[in-house]
Amino acid sequence: MVTNRTIDQVIRILTRLIRQWEEPVVGRYKADPFTTLISCLLSLRTKDATTRQASERLFRLARTPQAMRRVPIPVMERAIYPMERYGGRVPDDLDELLTLKGVGRKTANLVVTLAYRKPGICVDTHVHRITNRWGYVRSRTPEETEFALRKILPRRHWRLLNDVLVTFGQHLCHPTSPWCSRCPIERFCAKRGVRHSR
Repeated sequence: MVTNRTIDQVIRILTRLIRQWEEPVVGRYKADPFTTLISCLLSLRTKDATTRQASERLFRLARTPQAMRRVPIPVMERAIYPMERYGGRVPDDLDELLTLKGVGRKTANLVVTLAYRKPGICVDTHVHRITNRWGYVRSRTPEETEFALRKILPRRHWRLLNDVLVTFGQHLCHPTSPWCSRCPIERFCAKRGVRHSR
């Protein structure tokens, strides 16, 4: 089982492991808060490959709130409408981001951690599933997982956790049939909820 005694070792092992795989699409836009926010919003509704293509096409047309507003697609206009409150600047505060239409805790935490490099714990289905599978937390929803992790996960791992576990979850620690036989941290894992593994 992963505990606070072993979490540093687990994160270190996984950080090395994921270097062999492609970075999740949202991570490609982490240098700019606006593109991070928009790619996060797109990723909520699509798979990674679709998000990557849509983000690339969209950012060829416009990379700022002002330029995007001129693109005649009503869905995009609605998505960026609340940005007017901030003078075209994406807020760097979790609570402020949560006031934007379509922005939930996952997206707000991704923007804060990736684009602004501030502490936050972004919990998607991978982070929720894997930390529960490890036995590190016991929670029913991603939001419960975020708050449980905020209490026990050392702050130095907050920003990195989502990047590591999304990539790990996409390539090795699958939802239904994880590759436990290939996993370098198997000895730490409680395997909660694992019915079949390879």
